[in-house]
Amino acid sequence: MQTRRIGKLEVSVIGLGCNNFGWRIDEQSTRAVVDAAITAGITFFDTADTYGKTMSESFLGKALKGRRRSVIVATKFGKKVDEERNGARPEYAIRACNDSLQRLGTDYIDLYQLHAPDPTVPIAETLGALNELVVAGKVLEIGCSNFSGEQINEAEQTSVNGKLARFVSVQNHYNMLKRDDEFDAIPECERLALAYLPYFPLESGLLTGKYRKGEDAPKGTRIADGGWLAEKYTDRNMDTVEGLIAFAVAHDHTMLELAMSWLLRFPVVASVIAGATSVEQVRSNAASPNWELSLNDIKAIDEILNRA
Repeated sequence: MQTRRIGKLEVSVIGLGCNNFGWRIDEQSTRAVVDAAITAGITFFDTADTYGKTMSESFLGKALKGRRRSVIVATKFGKKVDEERNGARPEYAIRACNDSLQRLGTDYIDLYQLHAPDPTVPIAETLGALNELVVAGKVLEIGCSNFSGEQINEAEQTSVNGKLARFVSVQNHYNMLKRDDEFDAIPECERLALAYLPYFPLESGLLTGKYRKGEDAPKGTRIADGGWLAEKYTDRNMDTVEGLIAFAVAHDHTMLELAMSWLLRFPVVASVIAGATSVEQVRSNAASPNWELSLNDIKAIDEILNRA
């Protein structure tokens, strides 16, 4: 497993997204997934206080007991846990961090991220609180999620001017079917030397190759069950997916290998946050970034993506 850097942290290029813990899989299955991830060389675990209604952090903490120092743990705050616990107010940032530390069963968080911008709180106030956590040693690095390029720049300037800890990473929704950040957040991360962490790298399964145009979705999947993902099961998206599958097969690779390797073509991408509900998924994700795409490959892929 290759590694890249998030600030002073060294992380595996495939990270384990822990959003399934506590609601799609139970504590025992969580432990199995975490064990498989570590065995496969994954060292970066990304969770949040809202995942599994706070249970994701608790399950992850228990699964990592006895080996906490050998991995990098990232968590997030700011989205609504309940009526009282939400937002980016400085006093809440401190409380949310302490709550996460307790649930994770640790005395420090490697990467603490603001889960979403809070338009009601000046970023300077939030950064001031996060700086306190860094100074206290409770947090090693800070990052943000779901920020635009403009918001990233504002946070950077605020940190510089106020001599505060700065965001070292940006975690946003980005994949072959959702490329907005190529023209916004990613260039800003490159300019400021921030790590970029794409989540939903497989667009909730659409980019795995298991969904094919003209065929019924596999039973038990979120598309077959009529979930929110069904809205993305469009002719336009499926035409693109079919083109990508054909390209991968022609080069003796899987769709999964293509999707992950394509994301890692950017040096600014430090780790791809990939969720998993089974040991098999973790192993496949960990083994997937094995295709070093050439400039001609990237050009051909762009042509497929741009047809839509």
